[in-house]
Amino acid sequence: MVKASLLLMALLTVLAAMGLRWREGKGGPPAQMNWVEKQKRNANRWVTAAAIAALVTILLLGGLQWLRVWQG
Repeated sequence: MVKASLLLMALLTVLAAMGLRWREGKGGPPAQMNWVEKQKRNANRWVTAAAIAALVTILLLGGLQWLRVWQG
């Protein structure tokens, strides 16, 4: 179960980061930023994606666990 949750978290993190990047690009042309600001924005996107992935993983695998408890 641990391997499944790690794999699920990694997959969801990448998918959420791709979605966040798409959403940022949809807002129009990006403002001129220096290198540090670009790196901060990139790090913020990945941290946000990891938080979203963690919540989804907890809800999904926790829900499956509760289904097992209620059935048994």
